[in-house]
Amino acid sequence: MKVYAFDFDGTLTKRDSFVEFIRFVKGNKGFLLCFLRYAPLLVLMKLHLYPNWKAKEQVFSYCFKGMRLDTFNTYCHRFAMEKGSLLRPKGLLKIRDAQQEGARVLIVSASIDNWVQPFFPSVTVVGTQIEVKDGILTGRFSTRNCYGKEKVRRINSLFPNRRDYELVAYGDSHGDAWMLDYADEAYYKPFRK
Repeated sequence: MKVYAFDFDGTLTKRDSFVEFIRFVKGNKGFLLCFLRYAPLLVLMKLHLYPNWKAKEQVFSYCFKGMRLDTFNTYCHRFAMEKGSLLRPKGLLKIRDAQQEGARVLIVSASIDNWVQPFFPSVTVVGTQIEVKDGILTGRFSTRNCYGKEKVRRINSLFPNRRDYELVAYGDSHGDAWMLDYADEAYYKPFRK
């Protein structure tokens, strides 16, 4: 069996979907207020002085805590419908080719799977999941941020016997390094011009 694992942000997209999704839901003013509020924290995160997942969860909570899940999911579907231009055409072709080949295709992403899945309805999305209580977003994640080593853990949870398949992985950042190292065949920044 052959398994193709694609990172989402930067690999299949031209821009970071978390940033774009916040802008889509909150508008430019809401996005700017969020960015200004968390800029120092984001700088520390980029300098590897503050955990990636913690910064991401705090920004997510600020923007979406208290929102109804059905409202959030409606935004996610609209985002995919209206922002298809975020996707890299060469990446989409590779996914289609892999599906036609009969391989299993995964999107393994640190992004929230609620907004990634609508872009790829026929593909298994393994992303960061959000906590919901009584139909309301708590602002917390219910899983680990699907980043770094966690990407390999998630692939292993779906396909535990590593000798049973060939893994082909695509990524573009430090967060994908573990997945790329784990693969039989790995491609770094493959769909750029």
